[in-house]
Amino acid sequence: MNKLNIFLVALILSMVTISCTKDFEEINTNNNAPEKVTPQLLLPDIQRDMINQVLGESWGIGNIVIQHTAKNQFVNEDRYLWGEINGIWNTTYNKLRDIQNIIIAAEETNDAGTKAVALVMRAWMYSLVTDAYGDIPYSEAIKAKDGIFYAKYDSQEAVYAGILADLKEANQLLGSTSGVVGGDLIYGGNLSKWRKLANALRVRYLVRISNKKSPAAELTEIINNASANPLFTSNEDNATYTFRSTAPDQFPQFSARSGSFNEYRASKFMLDTLVSLSDPRLTIFYRATPKTEGTSNPVFIGLPNGLNDVDALTYAGGPENHSRISDVFYENAVTSQGLSIAKGVIMTYAELQFLLAEAVAKGWITGEANTYYQAGINASFSFYGLTTPSNYMDKAEVKLTANTDENLKKIGFQKWISFFYQGMEAWFDWRRTKIPTLKPAISNQNGGKIPVRFIYPIIEQGLNGPNRLEAVNRQGGDDINTLMWHLK
Repeated sequence: MNKLNIFLVALILSMVTISCTKDFEEINTNNNAPEKVTPQLLLPDIQRDMINQVLGESWGIGNIVIQHTAKNQFVNEDRYLWGEINGIWNTTYNKLRDIQNIIIAAEETNDAGTKAVALVMRAWMYSLVTDAYGDIPYSEAIKAKDGIFYAKYDSQEAVYAGILADLKEANQLLGSTSGVVGGDLIYGGNLSKWRKLANALRVRYLVRISNKKSPAAELTEIINNASANPLFTSNEDNATYTFRSTAPDQFPQFSARSGSFNEYRASKFMLDTLVSLSDPRLTIFYRATPKTEGTSNPVFIGLPNGLNDVDALTYAGGPENHSRISDVFYENAVTSQGLSIAKGVIMTYAELQFLLAEAVAKGWITGEANTYYQAGINASFSFYGLTTPSNYMDKAEVKLTANTDENLKKIGFQKWISFFYQGMEAWFDWRRTKIPTLKPAISNQNGGKIPVRFIYPIIEQGLNGPNRLEAVNRQGGDDINTLMWHLK
């Protein structure tokens, strides 16, 4: 090759190189895949996925362990043969990245309302993980962009301090801003309702850790200054996710196979309780046995929790004699009645009233325990489209007396009923109060003990082994019977 040709080749190569370098960024930018997404687009996906995961965990484990439902086939869950249950862990940490992106974007634009909503969501989401597992990654979580790839596990005490701090900040932010937040599927962007939720959750979590720290001072501060710390005042303030009648946002169980749905039946303990009280919530939660449904003499028969496979399937003559879960949670979940009942619940007015009734009974706040208690019962009936029967409050099993211990049992018992298929809260609350007195599943495989936590996801042993091990040693073993901090 002569010198001229060599020169021309070199010139062409240099021009191509310069051109490619110059256009590299433009060529490799996908205008259909933006690097930043607005909070209004992130929030609905977070809310929907979290609610669906909580309902899934409630259906598969929560309702079973708290003895609202029982299984007549594939009974491992009912006998406490639990492997890893990592749905809440995985979904929460996945969605916390988007929560952090919302907070960053809100801070950049001084959008106090959006930041506050994100803080409330973050507090609730972290509470689910710590209440399911105990010590968890918190202060160093979601910081891979900062070079933290192996997040330490914070103590549950530290996690709850952070949760309560987030809710307190959210309340303050929401008290100094107005307007609406776009993309909100819980309250339609209504910031005054988000402020009420922030304070209602504060009450829940202050009571939750009350075995370790008296909530009296902070509860009193909240209750005595309603303008600075507004709370739910009716069912209109309930933090619930309403599903749609059409795909793809229908109630999660609506698309389940009938066989899978019908493995779950009414728990004998819960059903017998409702029958003994002549409680009309019976037909909201359960339906008559398949054998008698639609006849002039419908019969309700519950299944004892934790029977072995053979005994469960043959109990009372077989599945035709086991009451199923109500159709409002299945084939009729897309009707007007189903849409008003089969919701994803973060927190309700009824729960708040029961918590405040407990707080009065224990002397943490002043007031009338019975007023809060009856408001909670009425709110629960109303949530299901029912009116409280006129004689219900006067029943010996329901009416409060001068005996504080008995009153606490009745308050907790009514709260337990009201929690039907409302996420994991019934289990989380029962572990603290032990109300009602649940008997371990009959043929349980857990040494006669009702589980109190999930084991950590197995993948953590490989991805974050040293930090997980430190948490396990601090907590007392990675076992479904290990008491977490606020339960010790």
